[in-house]
This record gives sequence, structure tokens and C-alpha cells, in this order.
Amino acid sequence: MTAAAVLSATAAACLLAPSTASAGPPAVRLPSPHAGFDYQIGGAYTPPAGVKTVSRDRGAAPARGLYNLCYVNAFQAQPGAEKEWDSDLLLRDANGEVVYDGDWGEAVLDIRTAGKRKRIAAKVNGWIDSCADKGFQAVEPDNYDTYTRFPEHLKASQAKAFISLLSAHAHDKGLAIAQKNTPELAADRKQTGLDFAVAEECGQWDECGKYTAAFGDRVLVVEYSADGLRKACAGWGERLSIVRRDVGVSPVGSSGYLRRTC
Repeated sequence: MTAAAVLSATAAACLLAPSTASAGPPAVRLPSPHAGFDYQIGGAYTPPAGVKTVSRDRGAAPARGLYNLCYVNAFQAQPGAEKEWDSDLLLRDANGEVVYDGDWGEAVLDIRTAGKRKRIAAKVNGWIDSCADKGFQAVEPDNYDTYTRFPEHLKASQAKAFISLLSAHAHDKGLAIAQKNTPELAADRKQTGLDFAVAEECGQWDECGKYTAAFGDRVLVVEYSADGLRKACAGWGERLSIVRRDVGVSPVGSSGYLRRTC
């Protein structure tokens, strides 16, 4: 075979062989601004008319045809779930006792070292994988602001380092990732890789502007009082997705269920 023939055959083989080059992570889709929103992390139900965006717990299925956020408790253990975590990954005080968020009965996770952050992220990222497999478009990691409640143990820099691990993984899976509350860190969104915000009671506490300064109109607002809803709607009703829910975010049909919009 001549040299020209060899080159020709080699080129043909390359064209026919499957490509081994990485196509890169899948594209991330963001929620539409000022779309109808429902917050269903306490139990899934048929979304009301006009809802385009919904947040549900990771154990639920996404709502068909809508933009779905997958809620995960990333910085604290769910109530009673301490045994699902390695003992050394639970934050402990000077006496060796597990630190709890008393309002919710949740053990706080220890994100103080890079090694522990990596191990905690491995577990949370497994949940993120499940969210992607189910067909969610985004993930909502809760309790980013845990460090503000336990400043004697945790620092903002540790929270940012940990959420950055989750952001990178979510993007690799094709999921957008929300900043949950924590307006004081909204300006760091590029550093942490966060795409949009879920802000509880930003109307009540006059904080919505802190989120829009970082995320524009891609802010999903959840209020829990009539006054909070009034303030959010008055200031931001033409720009943001706003809903009022009961504090227990109860499903339709339960005694505590409440939902209002602007």
C-alpha cells in the first residue's frame, strides 16, 4: 500500500470511529422571571392554575411540564436522621455534644474542614444525582445560612466553600442551583456558582433588593404572613415570582394549607 493510501485509510477510520472527546456538561436552564410559583416542599400536590415553577422535596416527583426545583437539606440533617451520617460529620460543641438547630430539631453538619466538606458533599451530591435522574431542572440546597445561627462554630467562608462543591456538581448534572436565603452572601454568587435565589420573607424583612442586585429578576419569593406578602407584592410584584404559604408548607387538603399570591 502506498503512503498516500495509508493516510487515506487512516483518515477514513477516524471519521468512522466513535468520538471519545467529552461533550462537556449539559446546558443549565434557569427559571423564567416573574412566573407563577408554588412552594411544595412540605408535600406535593397538583399545582394551581397559572403556576409555571414549583419546588418539591427530593423524595417527590417533579410536576409534569413545569420548571421544578428539587429541595435538599444540605447543611443540616433532617430531624431524626443523625444516624444516617458518620458521627464525625455532625458538628459538636466544646463538650462533644451534637449542635442542633433548635427551631427545627436538626443536627448541624460539620463543614469546617476541606476533608469533611468533601465527604458531606459526596452524600448531598448523591441526592442531586437523584434529582437529575427524576427530571428536575434545578436544586435548592437549604440552610446555606446555618453559619449565621452558630457563629461560634462556623464561618461564611466555610459555607461558601461547601456550596461551591454542590454548585459544580449540579452544573455537571445539567441542573441550575439556587441560593437559599442568606442575602449577605448574594454578592458572592459568581464565586459560589449560584444561578438564582429562593428568598423566604424578603418582603417581610425588606431584603428583596439584596437578592435582585445579585440575581436580577430571577428571585423566587416565599412569604409566610399577610404583611410580608403585602410588602413583597407592593415592592416587587411586577418583577418577581411571589407566593405566600403556611409555615408548614402543607399540601392541599390538610388543615394548615394556605396559599396566596399577589
